[in-house]
Amino acid sequence: MALFNFLIPCFVISADIVSSCQNTDDLVGASSPGDIVIGGLFAVHGEMLHPEDHPIKPVIQNCAGFEIQVFLQTLAMIHAIEMINNSTLLSGITLGYEIYDTCAEVTKAMASTLRFLSKFNSSKNIVEFKCNYSDYIPRIKAVAGASYSEVSMAVSRLLALQLIPQVSPASSAEILSDKIRFPSFFRTIPSDFHQTRAMAHLICESGWNWIGVIATDDDNGRFALESFGVQAMSNNVCIAFKEMLPAYLSDATFHTKVDRAIEKIVKETRVNVIVVFMRQFHVLKLFKKAIERNVNKIWIASDNWSAAVKISTMPNIRQLGTVVGFGFKSGDISTFQDFLRNLHEKSTENNKFLGEYIMLLSVCAHLEYSDFQTCLSNQSQDDLMQNVENKHQIWRDDFLNANIEPGFIHSTILAVYAIAHAIKGQCKDRNCKDPSAFAPWELLEELKKITIIDDDKEIKFDSKGDMSTSYDVLLWKEIDGRMEITTMAEYDPKKGDFIFEDEEKKKEFLDLKNVRSTCSQHCRPGQMKKVTESPHTCCYECVYCPENHYSNQTDMDYCYQCHNKTYWAPVNSTMCYRKAIHFLSWTDWFAIFLLVLSGFGVVLIFSISIIFTKNLNTPVVKASGGLTVCYIILLSHFCIFLSTVFFIGEPTEFKCKTRQALFGISFTLCISCILIKSLKILLAFSFDPKLQNFLKCAYKPIPIVVTCTGIQVIICTFWLIFRTPFVKQNFSIPKAIILECNEGSVVAFGIMLGYIAALAFICFIFAFKGRKLPENYNEAKFITFGMLIYFIAWIVFIPVYATTFGKYLPAVEIIVVLISNYGILCCTFLPKCYIIIYKQETNTKSAFLKMIYKYSSKSAGSVAVSQISLDSKSTSSQATVSDSCKAEKNSANGNCHFQVPGQRLIKEKVLPKSAARTTSRKRLSSI
Repeated sequence: MALFNFLIPCFVISADIVSSCQNTDDLVGASSPGDIVIGGLFAVHGEMLHPEDHPIKPVIQNCAGFEIQVFLQTLAMIHAIEMINNSTLLSGITLGYEIYDTCAEVTKAMASTLRFLSKFNSSKNIVEFKCNYSDYIPRIKAVAGASYSEVSMAVSRLLALQLIPQVSPASSAEILSDKIRFPSFFRTIPSDFHQTRAMAHLICESGWNWIGVIATDDDNGRFALESFGVQAMSNNVCIAFKEMLPAYLSDATFHTKVDRAIEKIVKETRVNVIVVFMRQFHVLKLFKKAIERNVNKIWIASDNWSAAVKISTMPNIRQLGTVVGFGFKSGDISTFQDFLRNLHEKSTENNKFLGEYIMLLSVCAHLEYSDFQTCLSNQSQDDLMQNVENKHQIWRDDFLNANIEPGFIHSTILAVYAIAHAIKGQCKDRNCKDPSAFAPWELLEELKKITIIDDDKEIKFDSKGDMSTSYDVLLWKEIDGRMEITTMAEYDPKKGDFIFEDEEKKKEFLDLKNVRSTCSQHCRPGQMKKVTESPHTCCYECVYCPENHYSNQTDMDYCYQCHNKTYWAPVNSTMCYRKAIHFLSWTDWFAIFLLVLSGFGVVLIFSISIIFTKNLNTPVVKASGGLTVCYIILLSHFCIFLSTVFFIGEPTEFKCKTRQALFGISFTLCISCILIKSLKILLAFSFDPKLQNFLKCAYKPIPIVVTCTGIQVIICTFWLIFRTPFVKQNFSIPKAIILECNEGSVVAFGIMLGYIAALAFICFIFAFKGRKLPENYNEAKFITFGMLIYFIAWIVFIPVYATTFGKYLPAVEIIVVLISNYGILCCTFLPKCYIIIYKQETNTKSAFLKMIYKYSSKSAGSVAVSQISLDSKSTSSQATVSDSCKAEKNSANGNCHFQVPGQRLIKEKVLPKSAARTTSRKRLSSI
């Protein structure tokens, strides 16, 4: 480097910048005559020098910053034309060329384009103004170039005036695909749409979503940034910052904005991926500052600089981190490499670019590789003009080959061949040695139809004038202490996929994921993103999925909802779980307990049946209504116990329909039989003549039982026909589905229970009236107790049943059924069984008659006392019972007149005690 600093001042001699353009031929960088001439526009120099004179004059100035890579593109164009001239593609026709240096400036490119538009064979390079250019023959037939999209946009608008075809090997701006604004523009590369989509795809595949973008503030940079922004958004990638650098290095704010961009990169610690849409000399300046600040990131390179050797050979370039770029797919360029090996034999007479390169070689010959590269870029055309006498030529064979960017070289050769194929199509039936044989606009139509064979593949322009070739994904990696640009993968724009040669290349691609560049932590499965106050969607918080929701991927924007009828999910779940089916199963301990109780009841019924059958002729059994009535009651109790079985197990349509109907009809039959017994007891022990007459008329055992039970059968039948119970899935419990029987109609269910309750209430009233029976035969009292148990159980059942849910809901009804059934069964039969087993001395006919006699005597006395009491009350409320009766008797035949206060005089006949006893004994004997 010290040597470099010493040499440059020696060769740079102070002098006023002279005008480089004395006549229009001075603008031509390289040329060769031919029957058909093709123009070329390439930015061989990176910047145009600006005059210091004031006022500024409209003079085309010299350029600085020799670009080796673009110089090689001019050589590729020359090589392709020589190859075509030496082939049979255009037999008998030679192609010529005029190549101009745009210096990456629109102004100088426009000047060169004006010369293209000038009339053929015009000595003064006059551009004629015409309304119709159909027959106009310009200086050239087509143009290859330009290097940058911003230049191509301006040039294409001028060329569109005469519809001169322009085929660019490097301008990739998406806007150039617009055939309305740029009707004569073609390119042998894909548009930036595919490149930016590939970049966004790479970023998304690598798990990055928080990146920075740096671009030049020109048409190319702005359009690329806009296209990338759209693609990034569609791939859920957020741009943390965008920095625009001036398009020209001569801009006074350039270095300030570079410093600001570096500060932004350093400040944004979460951003570890930077996308760069800039020209090579911009990237050099940026990277120089980044190396000074020890910035280490992943840099995504656009096609402009992804294969730039002069950047990859910068000192300490490895400190910057990893560079991943996209370059145009290259083909076989071996013939071009051979061309470069013989380049030193070429004449520089008609190739100023080659002459300048040779001069640069002599100026920078003794420098090391990296300093040599810098030296070439820093020399201006004016410097070389002043030092021409000091040059000595030292050729470097390897230098040009080392600086080849295969993608650009290949696309330049394709551009020339595309024009040649179009010329071939035009020259089939014409004498193309005559320059006026066809106009450029005719060549334009031919270009739209041509097909080129490249590496055994057919390629052609699409409707937008683009060639949909693929991209090489380039990875800069250090090999033997030197940064090499290697091909990691291929990107197919049509399929939108990355293609890898082998597993090693794929591993290199996957290793990029080890670098994290996200605004927020990745949300794991079971979580979802919650947007924060940041305007970027990539900045979020991770929150757990709520209950009955799940997420099964990382960084999900929302959680999926489970099908809440059949599936459920806990908080922070990665999947939905099928809900368990719950019902009161046979294996449930509580169900087993209830079944044991029901089974015990059945055993009790059979035990009672055996006891009553063995003691068929005893007074207790006879007084219970006989064996037939007992069997009917016991059968109904058995059916009630049996109905509880239908409440257990998986509900089915049959179970749902059977259980309530079986219970309702059986219970009604039981209550009906007990009602008959209550009526019989009341009939036996009622001494009211009017009530006696009513009971005698009402006491029809068989019709009553059939009628009462038949009504319940009708209720159940209508219920099962019109609103039948069915199996229902209850989803009220989050984690389970409760299989239960829906009663179909709550009203019908209520009517059924209400009807049983009404019969039980009537039975209770009748039993209550006959509760004062002999101690050893007090069946009415026990019936009363049984009905009370029934009422208490079902009154408690209603609120409990209404507030209970889940699989144990049927168990509530089973419990109530068992309580009421056990209550009535025990109160009806156990006292009698107790007498039969433990008090056999009272279960004889003599003991029974003795009991009847005592009770009838007591009952007759009570009746007489009651009559006397009623008599005495009619005359004096303060007299005693016996005195009143004696005072009021006025007849020997036992007639007694008494009057209740406020009523008319009632005349009744008082039964003698002996008559009352006889009547009582007869009724009891008939029971």
